[in-house]
Amino acid sequence: MSRFALSWIVGLGLLIAGSARAQDIAGNWQGTLKTGSQELRVVLKIAKTDTGILNATFFSIEQILDWGSGALADTVAVEGSRVKFSVSSMRGTYEGEIAEARNSIVGTWTQTRPLPLEFHRATPQTEWKDPSPHSTQLVTVDKDVKLEVVDWGGKGRPVVFLAGLGNTAHVFDKFAPLFVAKHHVYGITRRGFGASSVPSSGYGADHLGDDVLAVLSTLKLSGTVLAAHSIGGQELSSVGSRHPERVAGLVYLDAGYPYAFYDRARGDLDVDLSDLQRKLEQLQSGSGDPRTLMQELLGTTLPGFERDLRERQKLLPPVSAPATPQQQTLTPMAERATLAGAQKYTDIRGPVLAIYAVPRDPAPAVRSDPAALAAFEAGNAGREAQAKAFETGVPSARVVRLAHASHFVFVSNEADVLREMNAFLDNLH
Repeated sequence: MSRFALSWIVGLGLLIAGSARAQDIAGNWQGTLKTGSQELRVVLKIAKTDTGILNATFFSIEQILDWGSGALADTVAVEGSRVKFSVSSMRGTYEGEIAEARNSIVGTWTQTRPLPLEFHRATPQTEWKDPSPHSTQLVTVDKDVKLEVVDWGGKGRPVVFLAGLGNTAHVFDKFAPLFVAKHHVYGITRRGFGASSVPSSGYGADHLGDDVLAVLSTLKLSGTVLAAHSIGGQELSSVGSRHPERVAGLVYLDAGYPYAFYDRARGDLDVDLSDLQRKLEQLQSGSGDPRTLMQELLGTTLPGFERDLRERQKLLPPVSAPATPQQQTLTPMAERATLAGAQKYTDIRGPVLAIYAVPRDPAPAVRSDPAALAAFEAGNAGREAQAKAFETGVPSARVVRLAHASHFVFVSNEADVLREMNAFLDNLH
């Protein structure tokens, strides 16, 4: 769910106004952004869809963790030889002029201050490529829906990695190859992200779990271990709750939060809100039994939601001054739909390894702000409570806590996660 500065995927719904020559800018572009004494190599990949719309990916080579993810551009236009786009989530804009030969774009990237940025069309000889040793393919999982599957090779039991929200399988480009000596290692980019299809529906947690099972079936994988980061834990729990026979084990990489294991004693505002919205929509549309829905709403859903609101209210800072207006950012449809598709999983079966980044360390700016520090410590307490609930509610799980780790535990604590995963994998039947 995180972003790295200047690591963007710009899902440019490029608005073509004017000359059809604008279509000629499809392809791979790269350039260098100079910020003081630092030089950052940036890549812009533009492709034309079957419907004629141009999409693009824009990211920084030096700072990238995930070659497939980034942020959505909200306003983009190609008018004659001029290219313009903005990324509100980065508070950045670009404006450039396409050369007559269509082999360069000279312009300015503005993010707090204007900086010159010139793109040149890449060739097979000059193109900067993802250095991770893998191949990729698109696997059909639903009508008109294909998922990107990354294959790092290896022999032995299949291990399949699932990314967190906003990331793609490429977030594991460095970590996944560490397992190829004993395992055949894959990664799946969920629908709506990266090179996978972006359909308008199918983002419910069980549907995403079915997507994973469809990939396993197509690739004829058996005895598979699924390992997921962050919200990818919901796909693990979907499979582990409904089809535990399809997998040999589940690994939660700071992924065992309420969207993956629902603690009925504590509840969760986000998960309960999604559940409430679904039931209200069913009641309004008449798609469910009204008596059953009303009974659930009055008996458990609404009282639980009220409890969540009161608990969240306690964490709100006191109002001492008018709030400063914040610039609105656009959340991609796939992210909104995935968050809204959360379900309440409580019956996860099979061998499980759950690694939590608990407690986390506050940033220096947080330490110096008493209110922010109190909220951060409350977050740590909540994460520890969730780890305990998972430990109690999933008896087959080995729960590991890594103090001072970041949410990306496989990056901040690579050796620890590698050790725990290898031990888990070696002990599977």
